[in-house]
Amino acid sequence: MQMPSSNKEADVVDHAPPPVSEVRVNVCGGVEDTGSRDLVAEEVPVAMIYNGVSHAVMMASPCNLEDFALGFSLSEGILQRPDQLFSIGISPGENGIEVDMHIAGDCYARLREQRRNMAGRTGCGLCGTESLAYVVRTLEPVTAQPLPGDEAIQAALKNLKSSQPLQLRTGATHGAAWCDAYGQIILVREDVGRHNALDKLIGARVREQGKQAFKEGFALISSRASFEMVQKAASAGIASLVAVSAPTALAIREARKSGMNLIGFARPGRHVIYTRGDSHAQEYTQ
Repeated sequence: MQMPSSNKEADVVDHAPPPVSEVRVNVCGGVEDTGSRDLVAEEVPVAMIYNGVSHAVMMASPCNLEDFALGFSLSEGILQRPDQLFSIGISPGENGIEVDMHIAGDCYARLREQRRNMAGRTGCGLCGTESLAYVVRTLEPVTAQPLPGDEAIQAALKNLKSSQPLQLRTGATHGAAWCDAYGQIILVREDVGRHNALDKLIGARVREQGKQAFKEGFALISSRASFEMVQKAASAGIASLVAVSAPTALAIREARKSGMNLIGFARPGRHVIYTRGDSHAQEYTQ
């Protein structure tokens, strides 16, 4: 599948700022207070613009923004298919970064109708959602896949930390990884926001693999499994989601309705299976 690139029309991509900065700090403790330098994660406003109209501003790490644009558009239901995104332009400015997308007319018409209902409201996430019915969207069932094996989950967990370079340098970012059926980490995306990291992973996999992006394997996230994370995963067709922290009750209900395998509290030697096509939670311990 061919996705927008700098060789296609109306695609102007400027250089975004680096995702890590160096700052002077004082390290306290021990014999003396010493001056030193530290690496910190950047967090910048990123405006999602569709056909010239700003839709949302997200606080995000300024890296992998093309992946972010596509993943966000798919996971939020703005696009139904990746080929409905024609071009992406990334323009850093003094106050943040604009991600300008040209999308199909029918997608934009639906977005305009939604924005008309949201008139006068601002914010991100659930802020500005026009009705309670839209909060928990009706999702198409995911294609059923086997539950990830215990050994595969533990293998992925073992290698997750070393696969997150931004987290290793700054200690301030979340990671979302795509893992194969054996637990080998295939791809990782990072961001200061857990939702953003998952969106970036979705966008990156779809750009690379198209319809085969989530055919086999599971997603591993370095955060809790909120219902938004389950919705985003299900929207992309991810059938198995593994989180290092707890899910919420709503996330479990949404995962069960979509037919998703949901696993939480994934730690070395232990994880809890919350949904696997039935209503019973199960704990795995080595």
